[in-house]
Amino acid sequence: MKKLLALLVMLLAAAAGYLALTPSPIDPLPWDAAPAPEMTGVLEPNDTLMKAELLARGQVHGPEDTAVDGQGRVYAGLHDGRIVRVQEDDSLETFVDTGGRPLGMNFDADGNLIVADAYKGLLSIDPQGAIKVLTTEADGLPFAFTDDLDIASDGTIYFSDASSRFEQPDYLLDLLEARPHGRLLSYNPASGETRVLLDGLYFANGVALSANEDFVLVNETYRYRITRYWLKGDKVGQHDIFIDNLPGLPDNLQGDRKGTFWVALPTPRKADADFLHRHPWLKAQLAKLPRALWPKAIPYGFAIALDEQGNIVRSLHDTSGTHLRMVTSVKPVGDYLYFGSLDNDRIGKLQIH
Repeated sequence: MKKLLALLVMLLAAAAGYLALTPSPIDPLPWDAAPAPEMTGVLEPNDTLMKAELLARGQVHGPEDTAVDGQGRVYAGLHDGRIVRVQEDDSLETFVDTGGRPLGMNFDADGNLIVADAYKGLLSIDPQGAIKVLTTEADGLPFAFTDDLDIASDGTIYFSDASSRFEQPDYLLDLLEARPHGRLLSYNPASGETRVLLDGLYFANGVALSANEDFVLVNETYRYRITRYWLKGDKVGQHDIFIDNLPGLPDNLQGDRKGTFWVALPTPRKADADFLHRHPWLKAQLAKLPRALWPKAIPYGFAIALDEQGNIVRSLHDTSGTHLRMVTSVKPVGDYLYFGSLDNDRIGKLQIH
């Protein structure tokens, strides 16, 4: 018993020495988040996501976002850099391999698939699979984490660079550091100009235009909020908070251009995460540890719908996290919603009622 206790003391001393001597990969700030909203009313948990049809189950790894072409074929970007197309018999066809990590995607008016690739920048892929790099930097600062996009009727692409400091594998370090490294940008395909619309965002993620394109929204994942940037009207060039204190971490964002925005929430809020944010020293120590020792996300499926006034009007849940978990995108197409996930092995398809 004494030998066991001595060994335990030695291990604890070694761990303490490691933490004391190892520099942290982050320089965290404290943040005091407001209490999470109660899961009542429109947020009341339900089993709606359990009713979703599952596409390509077991054939995909991390279909983070999806897109549907004019023929109704579903595309998804995977961890290994491929963008795959789901066939009628539910088999997969590789459309293209970007050599990076394809994230947000939408088709433009000419049938090109516009992709925010975490490593490669903003891409345009024609129907034959030819890849064109549209832009990789703005104001002299390269994109470190190109994330999501939406396309206006005039062809302008609005997109996000989630973090100028941390690349995609280290997105959780950006969460712990709690500093604003994100940007909202626009790309003009006619002139080739890339503009920074907003910087200083806390992990700029999902991007979506309003129905009449008078404003564009961008998710600030690590502040549990959505920011609005005005494109037209008296407030053009200004920004404000569209909705704050969301019940989960907002990931991708997509409007149906009829007045509804769908927000993917990969995980509900956790009280211990909000507690951790108030203590930067603890965050600095946690960042030194192997990821296997970090707190885990709640296995849960979650998405919400917002109106154009920033009100939550509907929520979809998989409380078990067994059917559709860690939802990172919701794509409204016709009468259906398509669900992507950063680390699941399936794509969800749900008819809207």
